[in-house]
Amino acid sequence: MSSLEKFVEIVKKEFPEERVTYQKGIPTFHPETAPEAGAFFQLANRNRQRLFIAGFGNNINPAGPAFGDIMAIKSDRLNTLLHVAGGDYYITVGGGYPLREINKALLAYNLFLPHADLPYVGSVGGALAVGLTCNYKEHRLPFGRYFIKGEIVDPTGKILTPGSVCFKSVSGFDIIKIFSPSWGMLGMIITATLRVLPVSERYNYENLTMYPVDGGQFAALYRNPGNNVSAQYSLKIKNKFDPNGVLPLIFPA
Repeated sequence: MSSLEKFVEIVKKEFPEERVTYQKGIPTFHPETAPEAGAFFQLANRNRQRLFIAGFGNNINPAGPAFGDIMAIKSDRLNTLLHVAGGDYYITVGGGYPLREINKALLAYNLFLPHADLPYVGSVGGALAVGLTCNYKEHRLPFGRYFIKGEIVDPTGKILTPGSVCFKSVSGFDIIKIFSPSWGMLGMIITATLRVLPVSERYNYENLTMYPVDGGQFAALYRNPGNNVSAQYSLKIKNKFDPNGVLPLIFPA
């Protein structure tokens, strides 16, 4: 029995059996709460098991020989609409909530989220992780701009809640922004709180076009940061968040 097979058996003993499935041959854990995800990451650290965070499988999906000894953790059961604060212009959803469903939920509140109209078939957590970006009046508009608060499980299993629903919450660097894009290297987005806009502003966001989702440049900088200061700092943050290398620096082809 391989070390991965042994780890899968350990997971099945620690959690309800239905939490583990096989997706395209890869053992996959499906947490339903932040504490479950945290306990799973802690178990992986104790057993030195490498993991990979997967979304719907459209944009971040483990495939190929590099993932042969990896267990995936998937956000598909974190798919709940948790709260709409109509008067305060924000919405909170599970990381696995479909991005394109958000504006349907906001319609009754006369609110909308620009990026939810893009042809992106995936989850909110996935869209944040890949740095979903659109062209807005000849300028790049990243989805992460609307990411104001999160519940995130880091690679060691700690539950973090960076950010704030206030319009002005920090005077320095806003740590929530490091998770978009992070391509799942810094932890798993369990819930996301997003700033939304009144529908009276919707005319300003017509004809948005989506930039292709491509982790190639991100992966290249991680593998060879060179003199790129941002990439160097990203690796320092990565080493701080993931001292045991539970989320390895590998990317889907």
